[in-house]
Amino acid sequence: MTFIKAAIFLVLFLFTLNAKDINPSYTYLASGGITDLVIKNGKLYVATKASKVDIFDINTKEKISSITLPKIKDFMGDEINSKIYSVDVFEDSILILSQGSKGGRAIHLYKNSKLTEIISAKKRMFIARAKFINKSKIVFSLLSNELYLYDLENKKQLLETQISQSKFSNFVLSEDKKRIVIADESGILQMLDTDTLKILEVFKKQNLDNVFQVDLKNDIILTAGQDRRAAVFSIKEKTAYHKDATFLIYSAGLSPSGEIAGIASTENNEVKVFNTKTQRDLSMLKGNNTTLTNIVFINEKEVFVTSDDERINYYKID
Repeated sequence: MTFIKAAIFLVLFLFTLNAKDINPSYTYLASGGITDLVIKNGKLYVATKASKVDIFDINTKEKISSITLPKIKDFMGDEINSKIYSVDVFEDSILILSQGSKGGRAIHLYKNSKLTEIISAKKRMFIARAKFINKSKIVFSLLSNELYLYDLENKKQLLETQISQSKFSNFVLSEDKKRIVIADESGILQMLDTDTLKILEVFKKQNLDNVFQVDLKNDIILTAGQDRRAAVFSIKEKTAYHKDATFLIYSAGLSPSGEIAGIASTENNEVKVFNTKTQRDLSMLKGNNTTLTNIVFINEKEVFVTSDDERINYYKID
């Protein structure tokens, strides 16, 4: 048994031996702390805590514009910025989930320079995340782990389902928008069909506690766990394993192929990059000052990392 433990330690040591430190090549500055990040058609859409969605041109590295939501009133009646919880883009439309007055949540659609309210904060739906399925349909989840399909054109709810009794954490859609993977505080992932909201598959036994984030690329699933585990599931191959970290894994992201992963891994907000097939550690991304919120790959060699502050760090991975 001692020999086996020593062999495992040696393998893990060799995996990390060649991992090299990488500092950001460039840093974008957003209007405030960053909550969500979307890349679309060479543009970077950044949801912030400062009532704004900032839009950057990735090629010129310049801020093109900002969408500003009205300020709101807190429980004391004081005027404060509206926190943007999530943002998404489909063709010429931008979907924005934001904080409403006195604790509510609102969904807006921004199109042709016009901001239209889809779901009012007055409905007191505590929405945690909202994304496009297609031009006329969106999906959103409540903190209570209820999932909704909503028709934008007819302004009506299409379907609703209770995922579990555990508190919702995060969801991700497949590239074709036909599947959605939902993570919650139980550590169990559920994959549903986005047309019917029927369960397709359940993934478990890798995370033992809350999963902060989940990503899905090319039939590879990656998690960011409170239990300091990043789970990797291969849907096609029916395999699973987890990588351990020394700190809570607040964020995780996959490259488009699903072969390269980035996970928050230390108390210094460093990102470990590794190969999901070989499990080999490739590099450590440094230079993030606060708790990580997003790890978003442009391609197999370029990645954005954001934190609770206004910095968007851009890295080139060798």
